[in-house]
Amino acid sequence: MYAVIKTGGKQYKVCPGDKIKVEQIPADIGADIQLDQVLAVGSGDQIKIGAPLVGGAAVSATVLAQGRHPKVRIFKMRRRKHYQKHQGHRQNYTELLIAEIASELGVFKAEAKPGASGPVTSDVAVESAGGAVAGEAQSPSAE
Repeated sequence: MYAVIKTGGKQYKVCPGDKIKVEQIPADIGADIQLDQVLAVGSGDQIKIGAPLVGGAAVSATVLAQGRHPKVRIFKMRRRKHYQKHQGHRQNYTELLIAEIASELGVFKAEAKPGASGPVTSDVAVESAGGAVAGEAQSPSAE
């Protein structure tokens, strides 16, 4: 299932579970927002295209972060005229996690990642019965 949404003057093709960076939206981190400007919705061989919007369709998303893109450097110069101008720009963005797409074709939610909420395990060397650490070769002179 996918949807084409419009926000911040741009269009994005999204699926449940996608992370996207959009133009800044005034919302707190962790807030759930509703994007109701849905231009198209598709699932398999079915597609619903709006004119200009799909009626009754909405995309639910969670705000993950507010940030700024890397700096874009602007350098202007007129040769032989002793004119140089330096300028920089950083655009603000909002990072969204697409949680759900609802339309006439059905409601599709993002699947939870397996083990995402469980404890973090690390690779630790386990000692075997022979006294050597697993994964290490024993040398014959070590006995």
